[in-house]
Amino acid sequence: MASPLIETKLYRPRTRPGVVARPRLGELLSRGARSRMTLVSAPAGFGKTTVVAEWLQGVAGGGRGAAWLSLDARDGRAASFWTYVVTALERAVPGVGAGVLPLLQSERTPIESVLTPVLNELAALDHPLDLVLDDYHLADTPDVRTGMTFLLDHLPPPVHLVICTRADPALPLARLRARGELVELRAADLRFTPGEAAAYLNDAVGLNLTDRDVEALEQRTEGWIAALQLAALSLRGREDVSGFIEGFAGDDRYVLDYLVEEVLGRQDDDLRDFLLRTSVLTRLHGPLCDAVTGRGDGRAMLEVLDRANLFVVRLDDRRRWYRYHHLFADVLRTHLADEHGPGEVQGLHRRASRWYADAGEPVPAVGHALEAGDADRAADLVERAIPALQRDRQEATICGWIKDLPDAVVRVRPVLAVGLVGALMTRGEFEGVAERLDEAERLLAGAGDEDADGDGDAGGDGDEQGCADGALVVADRSALARLPGAIEMYRSALALAQGDPSATLVHARRAIERAAVDDHVVQAAASALSGLASWGGGDLDAAHAAYSAAVEGLLRAGYVADVLGCSITLADIRVTQGRLTDAQRTYERALRLAAGEPGILRGTADVHAGLGQIAWERGDAVAAADYLQRARDLGERAGLPQHPYRWRVTKAHLLEAQGDRVGALDLIEEAERVYTGDLSPNVRPVPATRARMHLRHGDLDEALDWARRQNLTTDDTLSYVREYEHITLARILLAADRSGGSGLGAAAPFLGRLLTSAEAGGRLSSVIEILVLQAIDHYGDGASGDPDTAVAVLERALTLAEPDGHVRVFADEGSRIAAPLTAVARSRPAWSYTRRLLEAVHRAGAPGDEGTGERPAADPSPLVEPLSEREREVLRLLAGDLGGPDIARRLHVSVNTLRTHTRHIYAKLGVTNRREAVRVAGRLDLI
Repeated sequence: MASPLIETKLYRPRTRPGVVARPRLGELLSRGARSRMTLVSAPAGFGKTTVVAEWLQGVAGGGRGAAWLSLDARDGRAASFWTYVVTALERAVPGVGAGVLPLLQSERTPIESVLTPVLNELAALDHPLDLVLDDYHLADTPDVRTGMTFLLDHLPPPVHLVICTRADPALPLARLRARGELVELRAADLRFTPGEAAAYLNDAVGLNLTDRDVEALEQRTEGWIAALQLAALSLRGREDVSGFIEGFAGDDRYVLDYLVEEVLGRQDDDLRDFLLRTSVLTRLHGPLCDAVTGRGDGRAMLEVLDRANLFVVRLDDRRRWYRYHHLFADVLRTHLADEHGPGEVQGLHRRASRWYADAGEPVPAVGHALEAGDADRAADLVERAIPALQRDRQEATICGWIKDLPDAVVRVRPVLAVGLVGALMTRGEFEGVAERLDEAERLLAGAGDEDADGDGDAGGDGDEQGCADGALVVADRSALARLPGAIEMYRSALALAQGDPSATLVHARRAIERAAVDDHVVQAAASALSGLASWGGGDLDAAHAAYSAAVEGLLRAGYVADVLGCSITLADIRVTQGRLTDAQRTYERALRLAAGEPGILRGTADVHAGLGQIAWERGDAVAAADYLQRARDLGERAGLPQHPYRWRVTKAHLLEAQGDRVGALDLIEEAERVYTGDLSPNVRPVPATRARMHLRHGDLDEALDWARRQNLTTDDTLSYVREYEHITLARILLAADRSGGSGLGAAAPFLGRLLTSAEAGGRLSSVIEILVLQAIDHYGDGASGDPDTAVAVLERALTLAEPDGHVRVFADEGSRIAAPLTAVARSRPAWSYTRRLLEAVHRAGAPGDEGTGERPAADPSPLVEPLSEREREVLRLLAGDLGGPDIARRLHVSVNTLRTHTRHIYAKLGVTNRREAVRVAGRLDLI
């Protein structure tokens, strides 16, 4: 060699004090030690060297040997590289390769001839040996690759190769992966987890940061160890720690210096230019990069960056989309602005906006237009995007965009202003809406009948179809004709939100009259608003007709997702009318529509929860639990605003029936916290449901407190909106009558008034419930009451309830309804419906006799649906240590059959997993 060996390159780095323990990475490296090669590949500053050195120290003394070589740029020559490699091996295993070193000084000696005796000597080792090549990217030249490929192909079993590199080496990695001979640690593995970040910042460095500050810093740095170290340096001596962390970015002087020196400054001019110009992009894609840079090598350059680990993160498995590490992007953008100025930066954003607009992606197109400072172009793009975003319920995006635009731009664009009104109202924000609608109307009136096209170019690029006429600016001419109807429609919604149903109906009619012929969306929305006003007023037939018209209009417009929301309202109306079968059909039709539209998810959870409610009303607890579980499995994105509270209410009923009163009340409390009306009338207030639950368990005082807080009395004017609360009051009065009275009025005449009101409104569900309460009141204790009248009243309730299979309205009354039901069964022995209800009452058991304040003896099986003997056997085995396949073998059934049994058990117990099933079963003495 021309120069002597540098000894320190052969030293394994010493471990520093305060290094964070990372056993998860040690396990990965130990697994890799059983393979041919471990590749540790990540950008600068991810702790590659430290992790491997720590692992080697941890396994030292266990019979493993280690040869370490730290490479530099001078080792790209084969002679230098292999001299160091052989020397490192000889230091680890004395005598290995000693005779081949002179051969390396001759360029004529084939490298295979040099390595063959070394490999043969290593094959004779009686212990494993790790050969670590650190900073391999500095020596990865064609001159070295031939020998490295030969080494890998013939590496003897005792030897394990570890390569630490900033860029993937040009070696046969795919072949090694296919053979299972390669273990890889990449940036995603090496990043500090939140726990590791906390251990470093607080324990090793001693910064004493709060959990919130640690989490924020970990997210900002994406677990990049060097950035955390640099942030720790910057934090020393600072008083406003949280403020610094919130603003920590790539322009921090330590981060900036590090990345400029270690990364950016090492790139050639061509690659550096590509990095800077594409830094304006939050996502990187070959054609997009070409559009921004004006070059044609975007895809190739991204592949180079990916292989070189230059702080790019893959966003898909096809290597089409990437992004830069956040801090790296900050540094690039800082240098871009410094070197090219704001005008060039805005031009790059403008090109990106055009590309995204042509690609049909309005969200990034608008974002880049705003970054370019081109408010007119951004406004044009927003106008054209509003219909699709409204269809997809992206109101937050619309609000964010329009609020980012200068107010002067929005105020001369009526389409934009009305689009903002719609987004705000959908989000429940009504302040200033009326004024915006007035201003839009004035703009339209000022335009008169003149041609709004004009000759202005609102787009600013010459490729938009915007138009301007005086103060009026419109990008989407077709939207202009839809504004009169839309403005009236939003006025109708505003009136409904303000509690003025008469004005709601007036504006809804005007909206339909003024809507453009093909504006099915406004016509449908106005019909729905009219339906909501009728629903709140108790005119259920009118409400159902209006909502049915809305559904047809939405289907014509292609707004299938919104049809699901309307279907839920239609089903609610049918449930109130006692028509459970029709409600079920409505839900099932909605699911068929969603299934026929790929990508439609929002609202499907509500539909399943609604089907669960109907199953519950019909006494099928297993089906109800199954529907609720399906709704939960679909996730939050599948739910409309009302779903969280509705799901919890139905689930609470299931838990209560299973004897879990505490869990049921907890869910009711949660339901009240997450309640949202979304313009729908609150016809079943959650606090009233909680009062009923307290009453069923003998907590009369709690129920009375609720009634007094609501200022409910028997002299109240009756309305549909408060009917559920008033029936709840009647229940409380019946219970109080048995405990000495309540002072709130008499139950019997009040029930009579409620019955007349519910019958007049066609609210069959309420009629049935009121008749049941009257029957109970008439029956009394069986001696002092009027059993004949009770039986007659109950027979009428049964006649109304039987066609749609109502069960819970009877079963929930427990022992109080059992005697009159039995009397009906005796007088009409052929009536199977009464026998079915008596069985349901027996299965349910009475939660408590209202008014006594005492809980009667529990039914031996508190489950709504008892477990079969086979299910009990399965449950006993689930409580043991056997796994699923072992339990199936013990029972001589298939695993699928076992899963069916388990699913039924979970549904009957109201649980979702094995641990909960065993816990609940233990509490109920079922095992």
